[in-house]
Amino acid sequence: MQAGLWIVAGAGAALAGVAALADHRRTRRTNLDRVGWVPWPLLMILALIVAASATALALKTG
Repeated sequence: MQAGLWIVAGAGAALAGVAALADHRRTRRTNLDRVGWVPWPLLMILALIVAASATALALKTG
């Protein structure tokens, strides 16, 4: 069970990194009319919450 929690924590951290990169690209776009439809900051916060929760549970069960 602990290994699965570490995998979830890693996946959450990776998703947060991708979301941060995508949000950075969105804010530096050249065509201001192409906004996009994915709420990257919200996705990053949720991924960080999942990563932190999974890390806390993995440390507690270990």
